[in-house]
Amino acid sequence: MVSTTNRRMRRIGSGVLAAALLAGLAACSGTSDAGAPLASAGPDGIDDGTELTLWTRAPLEKQANLLVDAYNAGHENQVKLTVVPNDDYVAKVGAAAGSNSLPDLFAADIVYVPNWVEQGLFQDLTSNIDALPFKDSINPGHLAAGTSDGKQHVLPFVLDLSMLFWNKDLFTEAGLDPEVGPKDLKEFAEDAKAIQALDKPDTYGTATGLNCGGCLVFTWFPSVWASGDQVMNEEGTESLLAEKNAQEVYSTWADLWKSGAVLPSSKDETGPTWTAAFTEGKVGLMPYPATLLSSTPFDVGVSGIPGPDGGESTFVGGDGIGVSKDSTKSPQAWNFLNWMMSEEAQVGVLAKDNDVVSRSDLATNEYSSKDPRLVTINEVAAKGDTPFSLNFQEAFNSPSSPWLTLVRNAVLEETGTVDADNQAITDVLSQ
Repeated sequence: MVSTTNRRMRRIGSGVLAAALLAGLAACSGTSDAGAPLASAGPDGIDDGTELTLWTRAPLEKQANLLVDAYNAGHENQVKLTVVPNDDYVAKVGAAAGSNSLPDLFAADIVYVPNWVEQGLFQDLTSNIDALPFKDSINPGHLAAGTSDGKQHVLPFVLDLSMLFWNKDLFTEAGLDPEVGPKDLKEFAEDAKAIQALDKPDTYGTATGLNCGGCLVFTWFPSVWASGDQVMNEEGTESLLAEKNAQEVYSTWADLWKSGAVLPSSKDETGPTWTAAFTEGKVGLMPYPATLLSSTPFDVGVSGIPGPDGGESTFVGGDGIGVSKDSTKSPQAWNFLNWMMSEEAQVGVLAKDNDVVSRSDLATNEYSSKDPRLVTINEVAAKGDTPFSLNFQEAFNSPSSPWLTLVRNAVLEETGTVDADNQAITDVLSQ
């Protein structure tokens, strides 16, 4: 597995941008007046009672509210938060970018950050980030995603990692050790089948989103990385998803599907409810978003996602955040970002709520010492990756993506067309 610190950054997904973004940016005359330079305010920014605006997408509403409420309670500046439905976020950002009306601060799914940096939607934060004494401990994947031509534009807002979660009560009922998760995909399948053998009403061994390309990227790519392989070439123009270890992932899930150990609704799950059955206590184990740890209402075990022969990895997702090109309050906006990266925010707000911290030097803290699962999540983050490609959206996340075709053919139909389907992904990536 190659970490994001050792991989050359690649841009992602221009195809995902709404027409409003492309048309709007074409009409822009570059960056609007951004007011006082960031550096002029000193390392902490300015806290003078200014009202700041911040946009985030709905999946991160809980963490955003916690951070904003804590900042507002302790500062003269006040942040006004707007939460936007996930499906509307790209279009809303695009329309605002075209009319020079972006908020002072806005967060973005990390896979979209490189494209929006390229389009000039974020201000340059390089000197401010470089001055942070803990810069080397900030999640490298998020910093890299926001870096273009050596200039840094975003900080991590909220990290979301894909982790393996298991229901300890169901493990105990099935005669499994509730404190030990599977070390490889074979054990993952065995554990899922053991849960299924309980024959509990409406309870299944595992679940996923077999009609959700993003869900499968988030949860299956880590098994490939854990085995030491990559999902694409370095340039992001060739798919490597027909290799032996990737095929082991498909065959494992095909076997689980045939055995009846997969939640039946997984077949048509497009994403909105793909974690619901686990949260309801109806699924034994599954790859699952780490951000849901604090809202899972029963005792769970947590580990990295294993590969066919062991190892562990994670998809380092979540959102980055930066100062928009349209903000005239950048020193005040930096005051929020600087505080957001502080121990007060990372530990006192995020870690306290069982969320992932964005600084490795804070991975072990007063809250994680009480819950070793948080240390596990923070440590696995360093073993994860964030893939980038110009056509990532069309190749993997789109409802009509060739990645979805590959998975459904390999798992549900077992057509034996993995090589051809993998080539179809390459054809899109290389356009």
